[in-house]
Amino acid sequence: MTIDGLHIIASFFSYFWIVSPIKFVEIRVGGDRMNGAESLVKTFLHNGLDTVFANPGTSEMHFVAALDRHPEMNCLLCLFEGGTTGAADGYYRMKRDVAGTLLHLAPGLGNAFANLHNARKSGSGIVNVVGDHATHHLRYESPLRGDITGLSRAISHWTRVSDQATSVASDGAAAIQAARSQNGQIATLVLPADTAWDTATGLAANSVLAQPLHRPSLENIEAAAMRLMTANAALMIGGSALFGPLRALAGKISVKTGCRLLADTLIPRISKGAGAVKLDQLVYPIEPKIAQLEQTSSITLIGADQPVAFFAYPGKPSTPEPAGCTVSSLCAPTDDIAWTLQSLADAAGVSSKTQLNTYALDLPPIPTGGLTLAKVGQTLAALIPENAIVCNESVTSGFHVIPPIATARPHDLLGGTGGAIGLCLPCATGAAIACPDRKVIALTGDGSAMYTLQSLWTMARESLDVTVIVFANRGYQILRDELANVGVESFGKNAEAMFDVENPTLDWVALAKGHGVPGTRIEDTDSFVKALSAGLSRDGPSLIEVMCPPAS
Repeated sequence: MTIDGLHIIASFFSYFWIVSPIKFVEIRVGGDRMNGAESLVKTFLHNGLDTVFANPGTSEMHFVAALDRHPEMNCLLCLFEGGTTGAADGYYRMKRDVAGTLLHLAPGLGNAFANLHNARKSGSGIVNVVGDHATHHLRYESPLRGDITGLSRAISHWTRVSDQATSVASDGAAAIQAARSQNGQIATLVLPADTAWDTATGLAANSVLAQPLHRPSLENIEAAAMRLMTANAALMIGGSALFGPLRALAGKISVKTGCRLLADTLIPRISKGAGAVKLDQLVYPIEPKIAQLEQTSSITLIGADQPVAFFAYPGKPSTPEPAGCTVSSLCAPTDDIAWTLQSLADAAGVSSKTQLNTYALDLPPIPTGGLTLAKVGQTLAALIPENAIVCNESVTSGFHVIPPIATARPHDLLGGTGGAIGLCLPCATGAAIACPDRKVIALTGDGSAMYTLQSLWTMARESLDVTVIVFANRGYQILRDELANVGVESFGKNAEAMFDVENPTLDWVALAKGHGVPGTRIEDTDSFVKALSAGLSRDGPSLIEVMCPPAS
């Protein structure tokens, strides 16, 4: 097959990631009167959006009533708006299609902002519906009046305000199309109350004209193939190249060219465990990250941005590559990743006979005795079920817990992407909704989990198969580490008071019980093995509070 031929794998993935102008077709429903909200729900369903994570208020009641008239729409109540957007993010990462959120005016969108930031960084497609006051009411300075469009434009790729009921359906179809474009975008539709309750004429379906995502030139493809064959070259992949068949294709390119295969620190989703193609993932701290790339001569990016330090530090560089290392973006995260990888494989001479370098299944023995983070990681590696989904926001504990699972049974790992904490529990909720047949394990620190602990309630209400592990180190340990990173060698009671979550001490067993989730506290390895085994063997949610042990 030639380099510009029709590649099966590229065609398969490009089918799902189409960017095109939209021609909207209004479908009138004979004999049925409907309002704008009803037309929006019908449009969502007609265009394949059938899940909404909601936290509604008064201005959204007509939309709620319309959702209620369509039991085929899966509606999930989240008790905090950050839970809705975090869940929609996790849903997209696993489903590879968009869900909706329902938010209440400017404060609701504001509460949702942090996890929309994470979703934007992960490249997730989400359709936000934000209710607003009726248009004639906006002239008054009512308590909930706010700058919804200003908030939206700060985080969304696409924002529109429906100005009349008859346009709500086409606006909804446009929002879905925008959210599915560019490999996933944030689309926000503002729905004034009167456009929801006024009479509409029908639903809207979008007619998609097949126009592929942006692709690099063949000259750039061939130049990249030659560059990857030089000494100490690296290929850094991201997005859909980190899992599934594209990960395997990237692995073959690495073997054929001799280049090093890399992934960045914060990734939305990555295949892990036995059978996954081996790659090196950049670590969080800047100095070890610099050491990882010390001899690298070039980095070619496909579906990934240039690696960068998480923060600026006094006397340290912002980017980790050595002087003289060229960083070339062959394919942006919003471009046609599948086509680019296949074309690069053709240019490099990859064939069906090219071997893969994969992780072998190597389950550690189940440990016993005193509890350490290393033993927690070994236990996870031994017990993770095949095809599980692991959501990780354990931050400092994860440095020790995550490495052993590289040779566990095959699974997917979902990580933080935007650095805004409070992602794990909502992300696990959305992943469990997207993949009800797969076990979900949520790894979180106690400080992070407090941001969105309301997601435990949604897990309980929906009987989601999520095992939550809370590492209780009684504080924001990452902040203690960062204080040292910026050169502060000692600190007193004011700083300590901003880092710990003691006095009073958080009781995660009680917090879980209060949200309807059974919980247990463990302080030794045998108890952890027993609790994790029980959580993975049962249907429905459970929580394990790990009294955070030493690092080794």
